[in-house]
Amino acid sequence: MEKKLTDTFGRVHNYLRISLTDNCNFRCFYCMPEEEYDFAPASRLMQASEINTISKLFVAQGVEKIRLTGGEPLVRKDAAEIILSLSELPVKLTMTTNGSRIHEYLSVLKEAGIRSLNISLDTLNREKFLLVTRRDQFQRVYDNIHLLLNEGFHVKVNMVVMKGMNDMEINDFVEWTKHEPVHVRFIEFMPFSGNRWTSNKVVTLDHILQEVGNKYPIERLQGEPNETAKKFVVPGHAGTFAVISTMSANFCGSCNRIRLTADGKLKNCLFSQHETDLLTALRSRQDILPLIMDNIKAKAKEYGGQFHQDFENIHPEDIHNRSMITIGG
Repeated sequence: MEKKLTDTFGRVHNYLRISLTDNCNFRCFYCMPEEEYDFAPASRLMQASEINTISKLFVAQGVEKIRLTGGEPLVRKDAAEIILSLSELPVKLTMTTNGSRIHEYLSVLKEAGIRSLNISLDTLNREKFLLVTRRDQFQRVYDNIHLLLNEGFHVKVNMVVMKGMNDMEINDFVEWTKHEPVHVRFIEFMPFSGNRWTSNKVVTLDHILQEVGNKYPIERLQGEPNETAKKFVVPGHAGTFAVISTMSANFCGSCNRIRLTADGKLKNCLFSQHETDLLTALRSRQDILPLIMDNIKAKAKEYGGQFHQDFENIHPEDIHNRSMITIGG
């Protein structure tokens, strides 16, 4: 019988997101609380062989897709080794990156068979990019997105929409899809430790669709099972846009994702307070499969059991979680 990682709500988990590092060469305020940040020492991070061992175990339990995240996964010195090692597993391998080092890793990505990447880009304005990331790297990221497009990669651009910060650029991103096959994903602003989240900064699915609809005709595209993004297209455009409506219209009921942090902790939900330490158990030669099973069984119905979809009444100080950079995107 095929093994499945199934929780008490019948959700089958076949998608593993692995954070390679909590380090990053950008300093986006909504992800990393402070400029001077205490990164985990290398000894506390999963080593390449440990990532491979744990990944093989998950694949044996039915995982079919692995996404590498960070921090910024490509700042890790052995990133190429890890990517190529995981590419030998029978999974769809992909990555979320800030795009700043794509030009250095293009050949590795091709060799690993990675054909789809998510690039984080919250603005098309260089000055605003510097304000958000605290790094003057807009042109490098923009050029690397076009490098990927020219090389035939499927590129999804992740844009976290924040009221008063970049919500006035929504249609600029949609316009970008007109002549280029870029797939923009607008992401509702989510609460994490230290990211200065308030409900009045959230730009919802309905608001985004209204904003786009005021300028363009919109067609809804057919979604795929377990998909987090609600996809749309402006007829005649080469690319598409989507909305990840975590706060206003969640997709918890069909969630198939599990997360492994860079320090080897398993989280069954992005917002879960509870974590299971797989790395320490692995290093002490314990069987970690029962730990994985228990973690999945303990998954809450929605939002890690910490809050509900009525996001306007959320008090962020009551949510107990890590900062986004220590969880992995």
